[in-house]
Amino acid sequence: MVRSFKIVSTVALVVGIVAIAIGVTALVYSIGRPPPSNTIIIENSTHSTTTVNQAGPGSNLAGINQPLNATQLSIINNASSAYFEQAALMLLNGSIKNQISDSAPYVIKPVTPFKYGNKTTVVYLGSITCIFCGENRWAMALALSRFGNFTSLYTGYSSLGDGDVPTIYWLPDTVNSSNDVLGNHYASNQVDFVAIEDTNPISGGFQLNSLSTIQANIQKANSTEYKSALNYIINLSNNKTTAFSGTPYTVWGNHLFLGADASDFGNTTSSVNGYPEMSYMSHAQIFDQLANPNDQFAWTEYAAADIYIVSLCDSTGNAAPVCKLGGIKLLEAEGV
Repeated sequence: MVRSFKIVSTVALVVGIVAIAIGVTALVYSIGRPPPSNTIIIENSTHSTTTVNQAGPGSNLAGINQPLNATQLSIINNASSAYFEQAALMLLNGSIKNQISDSAPYVIKPVTPFKYGNKTTVVYLGSITCIFCGENRWAMALALSRFGNFTSLYTGYSSLGDGDVPTIYWLPDTVNSSNDVLGNHYASNQVDFVAIEDTNPISGGFQLNSLSTIQANIQKANSTEYKSALNYIINLSNNKTTAFSGTPYTVWGNHLFLGADASDFGNTTSSVNGYPEMSYMSHAQIFDQLANPNDQFAWTEYAAADIYIVSLCDSTGNAAPVCKLGGIKLLEAEGV
């Protein structure tokens, strides 16, 4: 059973784990699917990304909250299995040059999976202001698409003061106020997806409401599933090795990811005017790369998706076709 990913030593380790800022008053905006309970407040932490104060290259927020068109959605839902296979082999032979996490401390932890109904569940707690969440949603969507499909996704950005990277949102987000957006448009016979997106104005920098504020918001949504999911996160937070300490915080079946599983903000680690290369990409450019991967950025997204896929394959009895790919089997065999 996979407990961590011991990838070939040439693969770069360690993703920054983002942390919490003090919460702001919020209202619940609940669309799609519903919310969790108890009380825990995490304060006095610092966000681990480098933030800048001026508006970035995407500061016009072009097309924010627009649904993906059919072609874009198909790129996510119908990505070629060959891309996941190739990325897995590249990850194993060390030719992925961007950072992919594997056995870094406090990144991947074995957990008792969250159960609501009979499906393996992916639990996500993120923030639209967070650059790592922004990058991470691309890999998450690609991974989830191997077990089901999205009927809608939406264009978005991380906050202007935290990278301003183009991303996708699970649902239209309230980008000018403090809220928690709950739900998604994902359907699967094998996997359930619980998505909690903490929102604050993206015109500033990274902000995250406290767990107690998020809990209060979810209570208003009156969803047993989401209340149970947040209770699950709070229970994990009673153990310091699995405690919620920032976003993204995701559980994929038997595995908890404390932070994003890749640091993929372009083809190199260089930046332009203090911003990562991804900040200068348009959504159209990202979709073009995912449709026809030919650079480190695109292959890293598929490799990051592969790590999540291995977790779900392990938790679902390898039932999905993607679990039969040779590269995925090799990745799974690398686990302990």
